[in-house]
Amino acid sequence: MRAVQSAASQDRVRSNGLLSMTSFIDPKTLKSWLHDGGEIALLDVREHGQYGEAHLFYGIPLPFSRLELDAPRLVPRRGVRVVVYDGGDSDVAERAARRLAALDYTDVHVLQGGTRAWKAAGHALFAGVNLPSKTFGELAEEVYHTPRVSADQLAEMLARKEKVVVLDGRPVSEFHKMNIPTATCCPNGELAYRVRRLVPDTTTPIVINCAGRTRSIIGAQTLINLGLPNPVYALENGTQGWYLNDHALEHGGTQRYAADSGNTDLRPAAKALAERFGVPTVTAQTVQQWAGDASRSLFLCDVRTPEEFAARTLPGAQHTPGGQLMQAGDQYFGVRGARLVLFDDDGVRAPTIAHWLRQMGHDASVLEGGLASGLSLAPAAAPAAPALATIDAEALSARLAQGEVALVDLRPSMQFRAGHIPQARWSIRPRLAQDVKNETRQLVLVADDAALAAWAAASELPGLSTKPLLLAGGMAAWRGAGLPVQATPALPADADCIDYLFFVHDRHDGNKEAARRYLAWETGLVAQLDAQERSAFRLPAASAARHA
Repeated sequence: MRAVQSAASQDRVRSNGLLSMTSFIDPKTLKSWLHDGGEIALLDVREHGQYGEAHLFYGIPLPFSRLELDAPRLVPRRGVRVVVYDGGDSDVAERAARRLAALDYTDVHVLQGGTRAWKAAGHALFAGVNLPSKTFGELAEEVYHTPRVSADQLAEMLARKEKVVVLDGRPVSEFHKMNIPTATCCPNGELAYRVRRLVPDTTTPIVINCAGRTRSIIGAQTLINLGLPNPVYALENGTQGWYLNDHALEHGGTQRYAADSGNTDLRPAAKALAERFGVPTVTAQTVQQWAGDASRSLFLCDVRTPEEFAARTLPGAQHTPGGQLMQAGDQYFGVRGARLVLFDDDGVRAPTIAHWLRQMGHDASVLEGGLASGLSLAPAAAPAAPALATIDAEALSARLAQGEVALVDLRPSMQFRAGHIPQARWSIRPRLAQDVKNETRQLVLVADDAALAAWAAASELPGLSTKPLLLAGGMAAWRGAGLPVQATPALPADADCIDYLFFVHDRHDGNKEAARRYLAWETGLVAQLDAQERSAFRLPAASAARHA
């Protein structure tokens, strides 16, 4: 039992006329909780750009603007220990804690002073996203000594028309943005299942690439760990390394694995790999019992392709494509120490992915029988968004012309810059009340997701005598009606775009200096770890890894 009363201070906070209790904890307490072996959801409730500038190593991004939409999926067990934090210069964490309490989370705490207090206590803050996975990739390369080729070496191989095969380990959407010439898209989670069809000749060299480093390393080492006889290499620094060495990238690529290209030849190797790294195989009955355990969180993960998931899955499962589950786990599960149960329908993908998750320190298992197991779980309970009356595009146009309404656009800042309704102002939920505090006209909200706007209005604008309206159909309906759209490339200003992380995105937009900074950041992650953070990974000793 944790001595919460001694570890946390309790303050009464008035919200929307209701008296609630907010529990504050200090950095020392949080640090001990992160490494005490119990489940914890550490939630950074700032917006994406703020999160990416400086956050805690285990912080899960849960923007306040999306709290009700994403919390039930990321943190399905309402009794789990939750700590929320912000930058220490606002009340967003306290507001988020109250919203979580309203959603029936019963063990919610706020890090007093946020990231500022964490840094003042001597703990590191990390820039970027997907920190544990990217750091793990660097450690894996260090332990496994993953073979690699440079951009210049690969370019020479391609120029000589050698029979090398380049496989891009990113999802199709990322591959479409830019790719190495001749490359075929095969996301890392699919490699074990499809490589023998893509590269039937066991002597052909294989080069795995991504945009930077992590998926190149993990993809290549996956094939090596499976015992593939081919020479396998990671492309050093991925598409960024290619670009920085003045080689041309292709854009709009569509070459990908065929839907029917699966092959179970590597099933014995995948099974042996899972056993080597202690991945349990669990029955549907066991998972059903776990689902009823009120003391543990459970995530049922379908690691197959989007098309396969859409065609058929197990009740209660979420789609967690295998490569991205390794790369960006914080997008799929928000509880450190939770049970992860993976499944497929081939016996290849789930155990291969699980062997990496175990090395990352996760409690990952494989479902016996996979899709054919008959397992059925109840989906995570999600609250229904409050009702928000709508206005159509033509009526909105007429009321704007008369100056009767004030238009607030809640879409992402970069979408607003690219095109918005004239007279609209950009805002985001943490700032919404402040941005409209002097507005006397009826508000009309624009959003891609009606639920996002509804929750923002309900929590931030509860006292308005005239309720806000929502533009029915969003910007698509406005454009469809042939109504004018305005672009403002510099508005909102960069400093106001708290939802956008510039240094991550600029590296793909022809900015070589941004690409260099990104690669320096990635390779510098391991040096920022403290002893407890590093020891939480479960990579084999270097001598054992060479014989994996």
